Amino acid sequence: MSIIKSVRGFTPKFGENCFFAENSVIIGDVITGNDCSFWFNAVIRGDVNSIRIGNKVNIQDGATIHTTFEKTVTILGDNVSVGHNAVVHGAKIEKNVLIGIGAIVLDNAVVGENTIIAAGALVKENQICEPNCIYAGVPAIKIKAIDTEQTQHYIERIANNYLMYSDWYK
Repeated sequence: MSIIKSVRGFTPKFGENCFFAENSVIIGDVITGNDCSFWFNAVIRGDVNSIRIGNKVNIQDGATIHTTFEKTVTILGDNVSVGHNAVVHGAKIEKNVLIGIGAIVLDNAVVGENTIIAAGALVKENQICEPNCIYAGVPAIKIKAIDTEQTQHYIERIANNYLMYSDWYK
């Protein structure tokens, strides 16, 4: 069973139809929407500040979601995929976003809706990533704008697939 732990008087709260891999860890001030999935070795640590997660969000294997004590919160909008071994730390991720494998998004960054952060990218502290774009590199820079078809192919497909995968384990 997943480790779900209260700390400092905060207990995680979950929406309906969520999947928890046996070794995922969710701690403290975490509130999620419906149809979320927390995969193997994922860590969502709301011990030092708040983490808010929308509907149909998947936190993939080895990913870490955290904040900075008394300074930042983390917000993940609806239909967000956080790739394997990615880190989102004290940032706001708007709806319909793909955070690629091993990407890092730091404190007070904002990732606009319908945006892809490429695998291995580093979104710096306080960086604003425009909606409807792909960002890549270290540090992350805007590579190009993306259209609705690309958004559906990459962002929506992956979020829908992870909802399907989670049903395999229930």
